[in-house]
Amino acid sequence: MITATNSPRFLIIQTAFIGDVILATALIDQLHTAYPNAVLDVLVRKGNEGLLANHPFLNDVLIWHKKGTKYRDLWRLLRIVRARKYDAVLNLQRYSTMGLLTTLSGATFTVGFDKNPLARFFTYQVEHRFETGIHEVDRNTKLLTVLWAGGKFLPKPAAIQKFPRPKLYPSAADYETVKNYKNQPYVCMAPMSVWFTKQYPAERWVELIQALPENLTVYLLGAPTDTAACEAIRSSSGRNDTVVNLAGQLSLLQSAALQEEAIMNYVNDSAPLHLCSAMNAPTTAIFCSTVPEFGFGPLADVSRVIQTPERLDCKPCNLHGQKACPLGHFKCAWSIQLAELANLDL
Repeated sequence: MITATNSPRFLIIQTAFIGDVILATALIDQLHTAYPNAVLDVLVRKGNEGLLANHPFLNDVLIWHKKGTKYRDLWRLLRIVRARKYDAVLNLQRYSTMGLLTTLSGATFTVGFDKNPLARFFTYQVEHRFETGIHEVDRNTKLLTVLWAGGKFLPKPAAIQKFPRPKLYPSAADYETVKNYKNQPYVCMAPMSVWFTKQYPAERWVELIQALPENLTVYLLGAPTDTAACEAIRSSSGRNDTVVNLAGQLSLLQSAALQEEAIMNYVNDSAPLHLCSAMNAPTTAIFCSTVPEFGFGPLADVSRVIQTPERLDCKPCNLHGQKACPLGHFKCAWSIQLAELANLDL
């Protein structure tokens, strides 16, 4: 049995997308609360490791080089994982590759979601379902609840009484990088998304900028691949003096440091939303084709969800979003009311 005075070793596996990794940080806090002396490692896909830089509770971040060397690198990781002799592996991924690593990890206990094809080989399985009122943070916490209910671990009860917010730790250098952008009142906008149907239309972002008070500076955030699209929004807004395109210029943690002190952050149902949750930054989350009931809504103290007031039989059309509106009208986005978005009096 693990006791509060021991130093158990845990591995958390989350090799999905940026937002999923951000939300998984809540689990790190819960484990640290229950076991302050625990050795906590996290496994993420290449490209997402920067999110966990400076995390005070992490011992190591393992990186899966998924592109190009997917299976060869899996065996490299497996050798590392088995050598570390983890007390428990908590697998948040629902796909077979990480299910295989979990199964062969050699850990004393393994726990993951029942949708993983190899879940039957885990020590404990947790039902995974999308239900109203259950956030992804809550779903992840169920892995701990089941692990502790097995009677082999001795948790501190307070560790599961309150679901913590995810948390990131920008460095002093990150804050220094964005310091000069904070000299005036500002809002941040992250207008792009990997999925078209999660993305509020560019024309409407322009209208939103024009509807905001002229004394506010607007910072457009995004990845390097978003630079051209953000520049088109900036130039179309007619507010070239107060709209600044920062897409591709800031790291994720630098963006989070900037979002933290914004008057408001406008985001799609995408990774920047979860950056706001991790920094407890004011959030206006725009949901087009998806719905917050899937469990990926904002968690900041000051936050709101904006979506169409119309009852559309086609919404939601997909869990993750799609490359185009299946019906061609994209009403879930075009019918969102601009006046509601532009209202900053929360």
